[in-house]
Amino acid sequence: MKNRTILVLGIVLILLSFSTSFAQQGPAQKAAMQKKPPEVSKAPPEVKPPSVTKHTITIDGKSVSYTATVGEMIVNKPDEKPGASMFYIAYTRNDIQDKSNRPITFAFNGGPGSSSVWLHLGGLGPRRVAMDDEGYSTLPPFGMTNNENSLIDVTDLVFIDPVSTGYSRPLPGEDKSQFHGVQEDVASVGEFIRLFITKNERWDSPKFVLGESYGTTRAAGLSGFLQGSTHGMYLNGIVLVSSVLDFSTIVFMPGNLMPYILFLPHYTATAWYHTKLPGEHQNKTLQEVLDEVEKFALDEYPIALLKGNILPQDEYEEIARKLSAFTGLSLDYVIQSNLRIRHDRFVKELLRDDYQTVGRLDSRFKGRDDDAAGENYEFDPSSAAIQGSFSSMLNYYLREELKYVKDIPYAIFGNVYPWNFSQMPSDPRQMRRGSLGMGLNVAEILRRAMAENQHLQVFCCNGYYDGATPYFGTEYTFAQMGLNSEFKDRVKMGYYEAGHMMYIHKPSIIKLKQDLAAFIKEASGVK
Repeated sequence: MKNRTILVLGIVLILLSFSTSFAQQGPAQKAAMQKKPPEVSKAPPEVKPPSVTKHTITIDGKSVSYTATVGEMIVNKPDEKPGASMFYIAYTRNDIQDKSNRPITFAFNGGPGSSSVWLHLGGLGPRRVAMDDEGYSTLPPFGMTNNENSLIDVTDLVFIDPVSTGYSRPLPGEDKSQFHGVQEDVASVGEFIRLFITKNERWDSPKFVLGESYGTTRAAGLSGFLQGSTHGMYLNGIVLVSSVLDFSTIVFMPGNLMPYILFLPHYTATAWYHTKLPGEHQNKTLQEVLDEVEKFALDEYPIALLKGNILPQDEYEEIARKLSAFTGLSLDYVIQSNLRIRHDRFVKELLRDDYQTVGRLDSRFKGRDDDAAGENYEFDPSSAAIQGSFSSMLNYYLREELKYVKDIPYAIFGNVYPWNFSQMPSDPRQMRRGSLGMGLNVAEILRRAMAENQHLQVFCCNGYYDGATPYFGTEYTFAQMGLNSEFKDRVKMGYYEAGHMMYIHKPSIIKLKQDLAAFIKEASGVK
């Protein structure tokens, strides 16, 4: 007990001594003791060094030597602090000395959440997944081939994987949601483009942005973002592959009549391809029957839908008969659908009697469900036909041919949801919130960019068998831009007898190469 008392008294004396000593210190000494250690400024995170390899390809009978650079770049957030590591694959032609005459094109796919693998290994890059002429993959393990229709002879190419796709990732500790949205995505991809142009000294090169699907939404946003007051980067051209700028054109929901009208020519093309139209239409060429259905879709069908329940019975029956003839669906089904045919039902109904479905991305492809009586298909046969080969060959190609080894998964489709669909304003200097979902419309951003940059040109690539972003919807969207047709000579359209990824179809990729090469040369002023 005595020893314990002595121990306690000793501790008390020590504490009192410390307290007295602290109390006797001056204000400066106290502040020094209480002050937190200074923060050490964080250096930009290190990234894996790029892999650089040399290659040669023959295009149009001419040998083209090029360099492939695979790497990652740290991009800043709007507050100019590092936020994400973005993965890219760049191809530059070796025999060009004057970069001011050499176009550079930044390409990406859509989703949102898709990597750039499809455009890269399907349409534009110098190497391509092996497919037959219709776009079907070969027997696993598939294989690759030189892409004689690559654009590398015309323009340098940079394939970008947006944050959370491919090998692109937020930096440790960064909230991924700050990159997953309309505005957020444009900001990060736009910063990547600015940084790449700066680091590689390409400010004096003709510049192009090429996007597919949701990538066209991103491309339109970039047209305003890049040439805004911060960057002042004016583009020569924008290529929209399977375009969707106005989401009201593709969202089937009560009160929105536009998709029923704008999908109709696609239904006709699909039924014609599968020989499901009546003889009066089936015996015509595709273009002839499309001319007829487009006229009906503009002149008669919208009026019937607008009248709704007040449409006279005789007119209702006449419209139903024409819809049946133009879609290959039974008259009873058209009537049961109240003259309104949703796309998710069409892909199941057209070949129901054959126990088959048609593809969404490319309606030339057919699938087979377990339940032929169902309302919707189990999977998209056009997507299933190619995903395995593109995924396998991308992983092979990076490691074996481009010598870029990384063991984390390459996200063909990344998890980017929930996606912030808040509207991006037409003026990027006035960022504000807008409507969601089907209200997203970035066409006005592109219109304003074209008004400010009078040299900016646009090329739209449309597949007749594309059921994701139908070509008639693209025509409608651009018909509403500049109602006095002031932009008509600066917007060009290309059409292909294939689907969303028209480049997997051999006749279409040949035509696509010719169209894009001519467009890039004209828009860049290169002779």
